[in-house]
Amino acid sequence: MSKSLVTFVGVAHPWMCDVMGHMNVRHYAAMFDDASFQILGHIAGKDGGEASRIGWADVRTEIDYRHETKAGSLITIRSHVVKIGRTSVTFEQVMSGSIDGTVHASSRTTSVRFDLTARASVALDEPMRNRASAFLIE
Repeated sequence: MSKSLVTFVGVAHPWMCDVMGHMNVRHYAAMFDDASFQILGHIAGKDGGEASRIGWADVRTEIDYRHETKAGSLITIRSHVVKIGRTSVTFEQVMSGSIDGTVHASSRTTSVRFDLTARASVALDEPMRNRASAFLIE
């Protein structure tokens, strides 16, 4: 099993592009956010659509833009875990051209397991830690 997971496949539509002719940063953020639901869902071990009092709270995100993404670009995001904490997971996501593999951007996010009622962090349980470890690349 590959330690990275395909978490998003899409296209840079013309309406996503700014006056300079490349995809605007707000759309990179949205695509990385959509991809994060996939990796965190695989770690949590359940569909995010389930009603739950436990969720995730992103506490840090850093994005590096590496290659211009023009309208019509086919893109794929692959995600993997880089660190497993007591209550958090840090994961990286790499956005590349689906055909040529050119890296367009990468993101690193730390997300904390979060009790939505108590408004406080909660520890990752052992099954969650094991699932996160399956995607761990140090």
